[in-house]
Amino acid sequence: MSTYLIGDVHGCYDELIALLQQVEFTPGKDTLWLTGDLVARGPGSLEVLRYVRSLGDSARMVLGNHDLHLLAVYAGISRNKPKDRVSQLLEAPDADELLNWLRRQPLLQLDEEKKLVMAHAGITPQWDIATAIACARDVEAVLSSDSYPLFLDAMYGDMPNNWSQDLTGLARLRFITNALTRMRYCFPNGQLDMYCKDTPESAPAPLKPWFAIPGPVTDAYSVIFGHWASLEGKGTPPGIYGLDTGCCWGGDLTCLRWEDKTYFVQPSNRKVDTGDGDTAIAL
Repeated sequence: MSTYLIGDVHGCYDELIALLQQVEFTPGKDTLWLTGDLVARGPGSLEVLRYVRSLGDSARMVLGNHDLHLLAVYAGISRNKPKDRVSQLLEAPDADELLNWLRRQPLLQLDEEKKLVMAHAGITPQWDIATAIACARDVEAVLSSDSYPLFLDAMYGDMPNNWSQDLTGLARLRFITNALTRMRYCFPNGQLDMYCKDTPESAPAPLKPWFAIPGPVTDAYSVIFGHWASLEGKGTPPGIYGLDTGCCWGGDLTCLRWEDKTYFVQPSNRKVDTGDGDTAIAL
């Protein structure tokens, strides 16, 4: 029995299946963890959702910012961007079934036995594990309720960017969502910076990657995250694993087998015509 952790799929269905075949993933015996952003940008978002849903308890996933945006598009709150390539999914006969399943997925996965936590963007250093769990459950409860469109309409925005137990209502839910699905950088006190997307080497002082700031969760657990493709899975401290390696941008789809910390990669199928008879990776 093995635990396979895979970075952001982003609609790259063929690469996902090839990667699972490479590691000989067996549903019912093995468990698949997915860092979120199952959809958008790649050509197979519909097939990815159908497949992951079919795995039942053999799959454990978290919602990413692109998954939440898809839910907002389906609810009529945001517009469908052609570059996301989700029209086939939105028009599918089982779209309602798939998206109602998707909005009932968690924002945080925890395995106490393995001391393993997974969130799409990571865990803010301002939280301990009890706070992280409680905050994730707050958003999950709203998403699975009849009032979920109200939340989806209010989740967009960068403020508030500092955690306080006194936060309430939609402001609280927006901070939680940003921390779990959009965060990259923090100020030294853990306050979120929602603007910088530079590489860690180029980020302006005093910003640091969230994982470079000590916090209660990273002190006690290993953390799995996706979201940050430009890291290319590199530069994180021991016990922090960034698995988004940009498959939808022409990089790789990356898998970590937890039991022996072995990595597997599946190169992207995405190529573009350069106009001179050659092909290049799509960026």
